[in-house]
Amino acid sequence: SAEDRKGSNQWREFFWNPRTHELLGRTATSWGLILLFYLFFYLFLAGMFALTMYIMLLTLDDYKPTWQDRLETPGMMIRPKGDQLEISFSVSDTESWDGFVSNLNNFLSPYNDSFQVQTNDNCPPDQYFIQEDSGEVRNNPKRSCQFNRTTLEDCSGLLDRFYGYSRGQPCILIKLNRVIGMLPGKDRQSPYVTCGAKREDSDKIGPVVYFPPNGTFNLMYYPYYGKKAQVNYTQPLVAVKFLNASLNTDINIECKINSNTLEAGSERDKFAGRVSFKLRINEK
Repeated sequence: SAEDRKGSNQWREFFWNPRTHELLGRTATSWGLILLFYLFFYLFLAGMFALTMYIMLLTLDDYKPTWQDRLETPGMMIRPKGDQLEISFSVSDTESWDGFVSNLNNFLSPYNDSFQVQTNDNCPPDQYFIQEDSGEVRNNPKRSCQFNRTTLEDCSGLLDRFYGYSRGQPCILIKLNRVIGMLPGKDRQSPYVTCGAKREDSDKIGPVVYFPPNGTFNLMYYPYYGKKAQVNYTQPLVAVKFLNASLNTDINIECKINSNTLEAGSERDKFAGRVSFKLRINEK
């Protein structure tokens, strides 16, 4: 119809008008100017972004965070990694615990004495290993203290390659999360770990033994200077061995750090300086 033809002609003319040489209602000059404007506008924005990023990167230090907004007390974690902090196995069923054993073997391989002797220092215990920079001169890479696998004794996997799981006396390793610059004790007193059952399970946990003795994270492993500055840093561990825990029942256990400088976890943060897990040892 005439109406349709008129409409399509109007559209065609809007797209390209041969009389005025306008494309989509603009001449070539007009298009050129608007594209030029947007080119400079976006280049300016990109430049502003690059400049602010550059200035921010100048304030960063490769070796330590410029700003540390952290809790006063770091969290703790256990090994072997169970399903949702649950270590459950059956003594006679090797398949139920061989995953835990291989997890501990992998985790402890960097702690082998031969490797530690080659890469780390034999430090004097019960005092901080301070390695400050002198002004702008960086004291990097920083040295680290040896943590030898043998200090875990019965839980080292060397005397008993099944870490007690084959006997129903499992070893559980505890580590304190790394925090750059943290000093976890004063007056030569190292922080130490204690583990206990939650109230309703207190008669089920039985005797426990700690390695190193007293379950200490020795002061010589602190302060930590960061992954880049302290390349071979070996995190101290505490092993807890359950000698006679009740069988065929869930035991809810909490381990916590005891220190004369770190605050115990508050109601606000129940995970500061502590870890809770469930232990279940089954036997027919």
